[in-house]
Amino acid sequence: MAEHFHLYADTLGCRLVLIDELHNLDIHSRIGAEASDQIKYLSERIPATFVLAGVDIEGTGLFAGRRGGQIASRYSLIPTTSFRHKTPQEQAAWQALVATLENALRLHAHRPGTLLRLAPYLHDRTAGMIGSLSHLVREAALDAILDGTEKITRAGLEAVDLDESAEQQNLPRARQRRTREARRTA
Repeated sequence: MAEHFHLYADTLGCRLVLIDELHNLDIHSRIGAEASDQIKYLSERIPATFVLAGVDIEGTGLFAGRRGGQIASRYSLIPTTSFRHKTPQEQAAWQALVATLENALRLHAHRPGTLLRLAPYLHDRTAGMIGSLSHLVREAALDAILDGTEKITRAGLEAVDLDESAEQQNLPRARQRRTREARRTA
């Protein structure tokens, strides 16, 4: 398989290879070791930038042992955190992310700029985590399609349950939402 990918990458002019969910790679298992070897093989033969992404990579043991040492010697670790939202530059970066997500929406009745105006709320709600933001917008868009409104509103965003990590960042809001939902269903 790697040989086929290598051939296509050269033919098509591949410049960037993204590999996500690296934290699921267990190099101590046979399958994980083979996958690690394939990543190494491809990165040596394809003239492209390789970006490997995962959660808590340092704690996975991915860089341990002989095989892990080979991986560690080929890549730089760039720790990331959630988006901050205190300085004007941080707010501008968050707004750019929100605008990018909003521009990808294809809802008939959605008004451009709605999510951008809600950027502070979206940051507060998601604790600045890209995955949580993506989930929130995607779920609100699906709900808007299913209910026929074809637009995202703050109320629609409030109705979406987020991942536990984002909810833990904002426990008071999560408790309030759960209380409101319990009252509605009672």
